[in-house]
Amino acid sequence: MLDRLEQMEKRYEELSAQMSQPELINDHEKYQKAAKARREIEETVEKYRELKSAQQGLSDAQAMLAENDADLRAMAEEEIAALGPKIPVLEDELKLLLLPKDPNDEKNVILEIRAGTGGDEASLFAAEVFRMYQRFAEQHRWKIEILSLSESSVGGYKEVIAIIEGARVYSQMKYESGVHRVQRVPETETQGRVHTSAITVAVLPEAEDVDIKIEAKDLRIDTFCSSGPGGQSVNTTYSAVRITHIPTGTVVSCQDEKSQIKNREKGMRVLRSRLYEQEMDKQNAELAKERKQQVGSGDRSEKVRTYNFPQNRLTDHRIGLTLHQLDLIMEGKLQVVVDALVAHYQAEQLKAEGSKAA
Repeated sequence: MLDRLEQMEKRYEELSAQMSQPELINDHEKYQKAAKARREIEETVEKYRELKSAQQGLSDAQAMLAENDADLRAMAEEEIAALGPKIPVLEDELKLLLLPKDPNDEKNVILEIRAGTGGDEASLFAAEVFRMYQRFAEQHRWKIEILSLSESSVGGYKEVIAIIEGARVYSQMKYESGVHRVQRVPETETQGRVHTSAITVAVLPEAEDVDIKIEAKDLRIDTFCSSGPGGQSVNTTYSAVRITHIPTGTVVSCQDEKSQIKNREKGMRVLRSRLYEQEMDKQNAELAKERKQQVGSGDRSEKVRTYNFPQNRLTDHRIGLTLHQLDLIMEGKLQVVVDALVAHYQAEQLKAEGSKAA
């Protein structure tokens, strides 16, 4: 670990020196590339320097214990008491920073929510979960934009697809994929019985042009009149767009905008991200298997999380987390769950890295 950190610090210093040279400053593309490379290791290097400073301070303080001066010894003991517990904490933080980075963590995401088992009640819950994510996005100052929306006759969502843009969105949202189960008494239930419904949530990193190339000849684009719940016409122009990627059979529809051009642009963003995910799945069979297990068919038995309204309880089944603050979580206060999931999977990564080292 120390060798890696030393190399990283040396690289950081080289990049800093390069960025002060006039020839690099005048070459915008090269300067941006160097700045990005330095930014990627900056936090780790700063943490490493903090660790080295603490270790040196501890060593100096321990040497002062041999002094005859009682005041100096007292100062040394205070320094040792402060720095001793700090060093292992810094070492643990560095281990996390040195874990292999997910290349998608910095990306925006395509969020897809679909009603599964439970009919109207599932569609109502899909709408509530989408609002939960909207509020969570607001807290992070992320921008959320609906790309496609299909409403149910009771005001819920059969399907909603949105893009969330901002800083490190995927790093926070990637563990939301899966089947979300709800247990509560529906408004239509006259006997007061608790019903169980389910929705699926999929979080895809948004692909850029450099990530996935789509040939025009591989696309079939159909236009049609958009419509709302119950089949009523939203407008009578052919503004809605259906894009079919012929080689893979992937189909994307978008009818949120009144402009055909805007619907096409939004549809292409979704298509690009779905094709990017397919490519990632090919490269990593284990990832494909994991996502299949998470999202499944929308049946309530394939769950990653349960929202129990009568008991104000949320349970994430993957990590055994149970919280009795569902009312707050539905208002977008989801960070406690996200942090627990990130910590769990980081611990799994550390374990795997430790096994490799052994």
